[in-house]
Amino acid sequence: MNKPHVIFSHGRESSPESRKIQVLRPIAEQAGFTAEAIDYTDLHDQPIARRDRLLARLDELDRPVVLVGSSLGGWVSVAAAEQRRVAGLWLMAPALFMEDRIEDGEVPDAYTPQTAHIMVVHGWQDDIIPWRNSLKFSEASVATLQLVSDGHRLENSLISLERLFDEFLERVREDLD
Repeated sequence: MNKPHVIFSHGRESSPESRKIQVLRPIAEQAGFTAEAIDYTDLHDQPIARRDRLLARLDELDRPVVLVGSSLGGWVSVAAAEQRRVAGLWLMAPALFMEDRIEDGEVPDAYTPQTAHIMVVHGWQDDIIPWRNSLKFSEASVATLQLVSDGHRLENSLISLERLFDEFLERVREDLD
C-alpha cells in the first residue's frame, strides 16, 4: 500500500510556505505520511475554485489522505471532505459559518463528516473568526476541539500544534494499519 498522504491548504492571506505548514510538514513525514501543500495564491478570493483544485488533487490519489487546513484553507478542507472520503480532517482556526464573508461558503448545520477523525484547534483571542464557530462545527461533527490561548494565526501555539498534530496522525495511522 502507498504511504498515506497529508494535503495542507493555506489561508487567504498565506501561502504554501506558511510557518504552520513548515512546522507541521516534518511531523507528518516523521509519522510515515507523505505531504504536500497546495498553492492557492492565484485564487485569493475564490473559495469554490480552491475547493475544486483540492478535489481534483484528491481524485489523482489512490491512497488515504488527511486534509489539513488553516483559516480559509480549513473551509476548503471541510468542503472537500463533504464530497470525498478522507482519512482525517485537521483544522486550524477554520473559516466556518462565515457566509457573510465567503461567497457560497455555507457549511451545513448538520454536517456529516466523511471521516471519523476530525480535530479543530482555535485561539480564544481570534479576532478574525470567532472560536464559537469551531465549537458549533465540532459539536455537529463530533470533532475534538482544542481551544488555545492565542490569536487567529496561532503563532504562539506552534509547539502545542506539533504535539496535537502528531497525536492526531498517530490515531489516524492506527486505523489505517
